Amino acid sequence: MSRINLLKKIVFVALAIIAVRLFFIQIIEHDMWVAKANDQHTLVETITPKRGEIYMMDHNEPVAVVLNQTVYSVIIDPAVTEKDKIKAALETHAKNYITANLDEIYEIEGLRYYIVAKNVPYTNAVEIAEEGISSVWLKEGNARVYPEGEMASTTLGFVNADGLGQYGVEGSLNTLLTGKEGTLKTIADVNKVALSIGKDNVKIPAEDGKDVVLSIDRNFEKGVEEHGMNAVNGTQADHAAILVMNPNTGEVVAMATLPNYNPANYGMVKDASAYINQTTEVPYEPASICKTFTYSAAINEGKMTPDTTYNNKHYEIVDGWKIWNAETRSKLYGTISMRDALYWSLNTGSIHALKLLGDNPESITQAGREKLYDYYHNKFRLGQATGIELIEAEGYIEDPNEGWGRDSTYANMTFGQNLGITMIQTATAFSAVVNGGYWRTPTVVKGTLENGTIKPLNNEKVSEQILSAETSATMRELLMNNRSWKVRNGTDRAGYSIGGKTGTAQVIVDGSYDNEMNNLIGSYMGFVGTAGELPQYVVMVKMWGEGKAIGSGDAMNLFDNLSRYIIDYYKIKPKA
Repeated sequence: MSRINLLKKIVFVALAIIAVRLFFIQIIEHDMWVAKANDQHTLVETITPKRGEIYMMDHNEPVAVVLNQTVYSVIIDPAVTEKDKIKAALETHAKNYITANLDEIYEIEGLRYYIVAKNVPYTNAVEIAEEGISSVWLKEGNARVYPEGEMASTTLGFVNADGLGQYGVEGSLNTLLTGKEGTLKTIADVNKVALSIGKDNVKIPAEDGKDVVLSIDRNFEKGVEEHGMNAVNGTQADHAAILVMNPNTGEVVAMATLPNYNPANYGMVKDASAYINQTTEVPYEPASICKTFTYSAAINEGKMTPDTTYNNKHYEIVDGWKIWNAETRSKLYGTISMRDALYWSLNTGSIHALKLLGDNPESITQAGREKLYDYYHNKFRLGQATGIELIEAEGYIEDPNEGWGRDSTYANMTFGQNLGITMIQTATAFSAVVNGGYWRTPTVVKGTLENGTIKPLNNEKVSEQILSAETSATMRELLMNNRSWKVRNGTDRAGYSIGGKTGTAQVIVDGSYDNEMNNLIGSYMGFVGTAGELPQYVVMVKMWGEGKAIGSGDAMNLFDNLSRYIIDYYKIKPKA
């Protein structure tokens, strides 16, 4: 065979191989190679929505208290080997915002997209862009700004480095505030710059998050927190929590856990307990404040009146346990009215109310326990979530019939021990006691701000009458009687209805109550309004310190200051 013929055969075989390979590429593997080409030249990017801002009220006008600031994420293509340039640029211009280890990223085979820095400010982002590194590009985003600093921090919460709302409103309403991501799919050049050509371009716009308006009054909140910190600094207490709400609407106008933290620097705290909202997330035993609920139940059932009497021995023996009154002065020994028992906060008085609920003034009965449970758990909704637009704990109310020592458990529950309820549950139930008898879902959100108009949220709210108007009026009179000595000494202003109830709770230490009284939580629950009218505001105060005996007197003093502040701030008029 001549060399020419051999060469022809070789060329023919080569051409045949090429033709077969082209057939496979163009026909059989067509879709696969098109997809690979698209991967090289198609940019698919998530469009981040603008996070909704948060407003508070300034009397009748919404004002922004949480804003957005434009920031940038730094994104790299590790397949383009410019690691040293990228590392130098990040270290020089965005050292505090780096979120990834470049050496580890470049070891991942096939990786084409990775975010290496987040929340980079505009000026820093410009400096990175001016480096002209082809495998680096910037993505615009938002970071939170809290111009009010520490104010209402546990109510507001914060947004973490991943853009997720944590705690407070930022956490509980994260979905509403976040909005919905969009998608951009387009042809890109070799530098991953989007081009405006291509029939397969896709752009699904992002839906920005909703601006949320809180019912909290910004300036009033500041004043409440100032009063609270003054009280903490002037006593042994380390902490205070304050809740102020309108009992006729359920709107919260102030909510504070003190001391605060700065949401803009949320990492600068000792531990995560600083983020906890004490008014909604922490069940505790509010002690004698709960006598208000026990009395309300017995009066509403027609089992007693304020003038009903009983024999006060300063203690009751229940299930073999001797339950003492804190106040044992001799003038209270013997026959005493229920009105005086509440005034002096006698445990024997609230236990007697429980006996009367069971139609047996001599002993606690199953019927009495079940009736008190019905009021505590079903009517006042203690020990269950209220529905407020925040993270909240449920707590617990003991079953009336299961378990050992039910009578002693329920005797203690009449004065607020052996149960776990939150401040928001307590204040909402107390509101029903004084507002004419209506339990209303508490709220911290007025609605969303749309085109300058506040649009209410479409969440269901309860407004249910659980006590008669007559019972409510009687309880207001009893609670105002508790403060009659303050009226006499001029602490409470003339022309106003101010009533309330103290609560000094023993704390469980190592599984049992501290009978040495070295650990106490002081609380006060009260209302403020024009004399002769339904109360305009309900106020709850809690003060405590680890290993410290904080009495209700400290909490009551703070309430006194807050009641005067409320009257002045809201210009509540006295009765003519």
